[in-house]
Amino acid sequence: MTAVNGSKLIWQLIRISIGFCAAVLTAGLFLAWGYFRAGDPSMDPVGFAAMTGSGLVTASVLGGLAGAPVFCAILAAELLSVRSVIFHAGGAGLIAFGLWSLGASAEYGLRPGTTVVLAAGFMAGLVYWIIAGRSSGCWRQTPGPVA
Repeated sequence: MTAVNGSKLIWQLIRISIGFCAAVLTAGLFLAWGYFRAGDPSMDPVGFAAMTGSGLVTASVLGGLAGAPVFCAILAAELLSVRSVIFHAGGAGLIAFGLWSLGASAEYGLRPGTTVVLAAGFMAGLVYWIIAGRSSGCWRQTPGPVA
Protein backbone atom coordinates (compact mmCIF):
# COMPACT_ATOMS: atom_id res chain seq x y z
CA MET A 1 0.00 0.00 0.00
CA THR A 2 1.27 3.45 -0.85
CA ALA A 3 0.61 6.57 1.18
CA VAL A 4 0.66 10.12 -0.15
CA ASN A 5 2.75 12.88 1.34
CA GLY A 6 0.59 15.97 0.80
CA SER A 7 3.31 18.62 1.04
CA LYS A 8 5.57 16.74 -1.40
CA LEU A 9 2.62 16.37 -3.78
CA ILE A 10 1.96 20.13 -3.72
CA TRP A 11 5.63 20.90 -4.38
CA GLN A 12 5.72 18.35 -7.20
CA LEU A 13 2.63 19.90 -8.81
CA ILE A 14 4.37 23.30 -8.66
CA ARG A 15 7.51 21.79 -10.23
CA ILE A 16 5.37 20.15 -12.94
CA SER A 17 3.72 23.48 -13.81
CA ILE A 18 7.01 25.37 -13.92
CA GLY A 19 8.67 22.53 -15.82
CA PHE A 20 5.93 22.42 -18.45
CA CYS A 21 6.08 26.19 -18.98
CA ALA A 22 9.88 26.14 -19.21
CA ALA A 23 9.78 23.18 -21.60
CA VAL A 24 7.37 24.80 -24.06
CA LEU A 25 9.33 28.07 -23.87
CA THR A 26 12.50 26.13 -24.64
CA ALA A 27 10.88 24.35 -27.57
CA GLY A 28 9.33 27.54 -28.94
CA LEU A 29 12.55 29.54 -28.76
CA PHE A 30 14.57 26.62 -30.14
CA LEU A 31 12.21 26.29 -33.11
CA ALA A 32 12.33 30.02 -33.77
CA TRP A 33 16.12 30.01 -33.56
CA GLY A 34 16.30 26.94 -35.82
CA TYR A 35 14.16 28.51 -38.52
CA PHE A 36 15.10 32.20 -38.28
CA ARG A 37 18.78 31.80 -37.44
CA ALA A 38 19.00 35.38 -36.33
CA GLY A 39 22.48 36.54 -35.59
CA ASP A 40 23.92 38.57 -32.78
CA PRO A 41 21.38 41.00 -31.26
CA SER A 42 23.84 43.90 -31.69
CA MET A 43 24.21 43.14 -35.43
CA ASP A 44 20.56 42.52 -36.27
CA PRO A 45 18.27 43.69 -33.45
CA VAL A 46 15.12 43.49 -35.58
CA GLY A 47 15.80 39.89 -36.61
CA PHE A 48 16.59 38.93 -33.03
CA ALA A 49 13.38 40.59 -31.79
CA ALA A 50 11.35 38.83 -34.50
CA MET A 51 12.93 35.51 -33.53
CA THR A 52 12.21 36.05 -29.83
CA GLY A 53 8.64 37.23 -30.43
CA SER A 54 7.82 34.37 -32.74
CA GLY A 55 9.42 31.96 -30.26
CA LEU A 56 7.11 33.17 -27.50
CA VAL A 57 4.06 32.88 -29.75
CA THR A 58 5.21 29.42 -30.88
CA ALA A 59 5.59 28.40 -27.23
CA SER A 60 1.99 29.35 -26.48
CA VAL A 61 0.76 27.40 -29.51
CA LEU A 62 2.88 24.40 -28.55
CA GLY A 63 1.52 24.47 -25.02
CA GLY A 64 -2.01 24.24 -26.37
CA LEU A 65 -1.27 21.55 -28.95
CA ALA A 66 0.95 19.34 -26.85
CA GLY A 67 -0.90 19.80 -23.56
CA ALA A 68 -3.01 16.63 -23.61
CA PRO A 69 -0.31 14.13 -24.69
CA VAL A 70 2.29 15.77 -22.45
CA PHE A 71 0.09 15.63 -19.38
CA CYS A 72 -0.70 11.96 -20.11
CA ALA A 73 3.06 11.26 -20.19
CA ILE A 74 3.58 13.28 -17.01
CA LEU A 75 0.77 11.39 -15.27
CA ALA A 76 2.30 8.06 -16.31
CA ALA A 77 5.74 9.15 -15.09
CA GLU A 78 4.34 10.33 -11.76
CA LEU A 79 2.21 7.25 -11.09
CA LEU A 80 5.00 4.86 -12.08
CA SER A 81 7.80 6.99 -10.54
CA VAL A 82 9.74 7.06 -13.82
CA ARG A 83 12.73 9.37 -13.34
CA SER A 84 14.69 8.48 -16.47
CA VAL A 85 16.00 11.29 -18.64
CA ILE A 86 15.53 8.99 -21.63
CA PHE A 87 11.80 8.64 -20.88
CA HIS A 88 11.27 12.39 -20.55
CA ALA A 89 13.47 13.55 -23.44
CA GLY A 90 12.45 10.68 -25.71
CA GLY A 91 8.78 11.11 -24.89
CA ALA A 92 8.91 14.83 -25.62
CA GLY A 93 10.73 14.15 -28.90
CA LEU A 94 8.13 11.56 -29.84
CA ILE A 95 5.29 13.97 -29.03
CA ALA A 96 6.99 16.73 -31.06
CA PHE A 97 7.48 14.39 -34.01
CA GLY A 98 3.87 13.21 -33.78
CA LEU A 99 2.53 16.77 -33.80
CA TRP A 100 4.87 17.71 -36.65
CA SER A 101 3.74 14.70 -38.69
CA LEU A 102 0.01 15.42 -38.37
CA GLY A 103 -1.42 15.91 -41.83
CA ALA A 104 1.84 15.01 -43.59
CA SER A 105 1.69 12.79 -46.64
CA ALA A 106 3.65 9.54 -46.33
CA GLU A 107 4.51 9.46 -50.02
CA TYR A 108 7.07 12.27 -49.77
CA GLY A 109 8.99 10.98 -46.74
CA LEU A 110 9.94 13.18 -43.81
CA ARG A 111 8.95 16.82 -43.96
CA PRO A 112 11.73 19.41 -44.13
CA GLY A 113 12.61 20.64 -40.67
CA THR A 114 11.93 17.33 -38.94
CA THR A 115 15.37 17.26 -37.33
CA VAL A 116 14.87 20.74 -35.86
CA VAL A 117 11.49 19.70 -34.45
CA LEU A 118 12.96 16.52 -32.96
CA ALA A 119 15.80 18.51 -31.39
CA ALA A 120 13.31 21.00 -29.95
CA GLY A 121 11.31 18.14 -28.45
CA PHE A 122 14.41 16.56 -26.96
CA MET A 123 15.50 19.90 -25.49
CA ALA A 124 12.04 20.47 -24.02
CA GLY A 125 12.07 17.02 -22.43
CA LEU A 126 15.52 17.62 -20.99
CA VAL A 127 14.45 20.95 -19.47
CA TYR A 128 11.35 19.34 -18.00
CA TRP A 129 13.41 16.49 -16.57
CA ILE A 130 15.83 18.94 -14.93
CA ILE A 131 12.99 20.84 -13.26
CA ALA A 132 10.43 18.15 -12.41
CA GLY A 133 11.17 14.80 -14.02
CA ARG A 134 14.09 13.88 -11.76
CA SER A 135 11.69 13.78 -8.83
CA SER A 136 8.74 12.01 -10.46
CA GLY A 137 6.70 10.14 -7.91
CA CYS A 138 8.55 11.62 -4.93
CA TRP A 139 5.22 12.25 -3.23
CA ARG A 140 4.49 8.53 -2.95
CA GLN A 141 5.61 6.88 0.28
CA THR A 142 5.80 3.23 0.98
CA PRO A 143 5.33 2.48 4.64
CA GLY A 144 8.26 0.94 6.43
CA PRO A 145 8.15 -2.49 8.03
CA VAL A 146 5.92 -2.81 11.04
CA ALA A 147 7.90 -3.70 14.15
